[in-house]
Amino acid sequence: MSLTRFSFAALPVSPWRNGGGETREIVSWPPGAQDFDWRASIATIAQDGPFSAFTGIDRSITLLEGDGVRLFSAGHIDHQLAHVGEPFAFSGDVALEATLLGGASQDFNIMTRRGRQAAEVRRSTAPVTLPSHQAGVLYVLSGVWSLPGGGELRAREGVWWAGQTAGGEVAPLTADGVLLWANITAC
Repeated sequence: MSLTRFSFAALPVSPWRNGGGETREIVSWPPGAQDFDWRASIATIAQDGPFSAFTGIDRSITLLEGDGVRLFSAGHIDHQLAHVGEPFAFSGDVALEATLLGGASQDFNIMTRRGRQAAEVRRSTAPVTLPSHQAGVLYVLSGVWSLPGGGELRAREGVWWAGQTAGGEVAPLTADGVLLWANITAC
């Protein structure tokens, strides 16, 4: 099993150029490539402002903490990201405006390069079987979860893998266990 563990607190922080927030990158695959195939991060949106367009990229964003945000682009998207753990997928080709629904918002982001990779983000309270020969990211929202081969994950911790796993299962050890699973597949 080739799982890479991470915790929110230990992720490197990059402030946005426009001053509206910051990003904590979990992984960009392949490492060091100018054009990633897929990328996972956690963003903090601290103020209203533009949401960058990423041509040729499909995106999924999921509220982790905070009041949420309205994503808007006339004629394209008008979505309120207001429920923790509810993924929203959209084309990164469209530049959006983000308006906070209250205070700062923290979001789980998955980006995939269209034609190379695709992602489906799910909220789970049940055991998750890790698929072999696919990439993925797990992020714990609450509770304690077991890892294949031993070890545990708690809230604000996760694992990622880049395509070669031996399978196995991640399972909730507590009744309040909730996680996000980004299943990333080649096109």
